[in-house]
Amino acid sequence: MSQIHTGGCQCGAVRFRIFGDLLDSSICHCRMCQKAFGAYYAPLVSTRGADLTWTRGTPKHFQSSNHVRRGFCGDCGTPLTYEAADGIAVAAGAFDVPGSVPPTIQYGVEGKIGFVDHLSDLPERSTQDDIEAAPFLAGIISYQHPDHDTERWPRET
Repeated sequence: MSQIHTGGCQCGAVRFRIFGDLLDSSICHCRMCQKAFGAYYAPLVSTRGADLTWTRGTPKHFQSSNHVRRGFCGDCGTPLTYEAADGIAVAAGAFDVPGSVPPTIQYGVEGKIGFVDHLSDLPERSTQDDIEAAPFLAGIISYQHPDHDTERWPRET
């Protein structure tokens, strides 16, 4: 039975729906992916064999190489896609339930930053654990789009 996955950017201007089984979820460590995501690696989910539909807005694009273009929200900058001749991959963090698409392989390991393999060894804190050092966190109000489809966005103020 095929699944339905939804997601979108941080501000809600771009939303997507994927109908089908997502079988190829990866992490890419190449330098292009690091820069595109502004992170140590890029978690991506291939949509090959599934049906990807943009349900609100569409990504803007940057041609990052002669073979790859990257989709992102033109309003908030959220990385959304990696698009090449072999198909479109969507940023795992853009899914409403990112834990539903765990990575199964790592690519671009020649660019892997050494400490990435030891991130799980670092001390952990919840956001509220830092309240004394950063008291503004107690009154934070998120303007981020919720992790589900909405009839309209942005919300009316």
